Amino acid sequence: MNLYTSVVSHALFPLHEKLKRHRTTAVRRQMEQSQWWPSSRLMDFQLKRLNALLAHADAHVPYYRQLFAKLGMRPEDVRSLADLSKLPLLDKAAIRANTKALKSDCAQGLARFNTGGSSGEPLIFFIGRERVSHDVAAKWRATRWWGVDIGDPEIVVWGSPIELGAQDRVRALRDRVFRTRLLPAFQMSGQKVDMFLDDIRRTRPKILFGYPSALSHFARHAENKGMRMNDLGVRVAFVTSERLYDDQRRQISKTFGCDVANGYGGRDAGFIAHQCPHGSMHITAEDIVVEIIDQEGNPVPHGTAGEIVVTHLATRDFPFIRYRTGDVGVLDDRKCSCGRGLPVLKEIQGRSTDFVVAQDGTVMHGLALIYILRDIPQVRAFKIVQENMDFTRVMVVAQGELGVKSKDKIMREFQARLGKSVVIQIEEVGEIAPEKSGKFRYVVSHVPTR
Repeated sequence: MNLYTSVVSHALFPLHEKLKRHRTTAVRRQMEQSQWWPSSRLMDFQLKRLNALLAHADAHVPYYRQLFAKLGMRPEDVRSLADLSKLPLLDKAAIRANTKALKSDCAQGLARFNTGGSSGEPLIFFIGRERVSHDVAAKWRATRWWGVDIGDPEIVVWGSPIELGAQDRVRALRDRVFRTRLLPAFQMSGQKVDMFLDDIRRTRPKILFGYPSALSHFARHAENKGMRMNDLGVRVAFVTSERLYDDQRRQISKTFGCDVANGYGGRDAGFIAHQCPHGSMHITAEDIVVEIIDQEGNPVPHGTAGEIVVTHLATRDFPFIRYRTGDVGVLDDRKCSCGRGLPVLKEIQGRSTDFVVAQDGTVMHGLALIYILRDIPQVRAFKIVQENMDFTRVMVVAQGELGVKSKDKIMREFQARLGKSVVIQIEEVGEIAPEKSGKFRYVVSHVPTR
């Protein structure tokens, strides 16, 4: 670690978090000790935190107070992690119907978020300072597994309007101090990608962070143009928000000459798992309890695929207890050779995002269209199919009728991105069918990106 990175990691970033009233540094330090605990001690720690979360929810969260009363149970009835199954699952529909009742009556500093999740269903929820502190600490710990730290030069390829819309002067100054550069993943024409690759060459980052589809797109473009990118000193590429495919991993690693570290999670469920240098996807067990269930909601044994259900133990302000992610995964009962006691997700399935191509040839991340639908309250689920550069279908499951105003918004904003003469066909449907594989793809483009 060079001197500048050390100053940022040990002084400036902790001060930044303290000013935001976050406990990130203390949480990360505790996590760097607890990651080496044996699994039995970690499970005891989880149960202690779970009991505290349930007690708080019963005392301060109307939704859970009513739920416990309806079930005729008390938080102390949960005497083991397996007893979590006594509580019903929490899904997006329940959160939508009870958003206000899920807020703790003593919550402060709640921030509003929305997400489409793997199922494509828009969701509005809230996050408090406790949750932010723990999520940032979990990501920070995982960063340090790979020999890099906050303060090392970083390129972030991202598409969320939360990040891209917050580039005011203060944030821009902060990013310069922390040596982080944000590149938008929405628009990726050949000319744009050339510019982004030039930015990466000038920055010489130690860290790349972004969607696997975006980073692999950069890598393919560089290879096709004969641009050398493996001499920059990139140590690791962190990828998240989508399923990482083997060909994407190989392409990113080959082009940039670095390791690729997968991450799994989301704004709703939190940072669930991160990959260590030995290849295992370690669950953030200090904060996250993961269950794998079958279609009837029953737990399945390790090694068997099922839906991933998470309980985030740092969500007292807006609890996520037995939250259905809609993703499919497999738990591993083997201990990783790295020596950490953190449990392992053997396999993660069900996240896929495509690129779309505008009439003028601009390649953009599918999230550029997804965010349009996320902000329409009536939209409960959706699927976008780009049949060709002149025709895109939008299938929508709406609560009630979608309405002329909402349809006009979809048409107008889709055409603003894809091209004014593109035909946008909006289809209101009763449900969105999965792919033949059983996975859900909420953006599908039949237009090649190269």
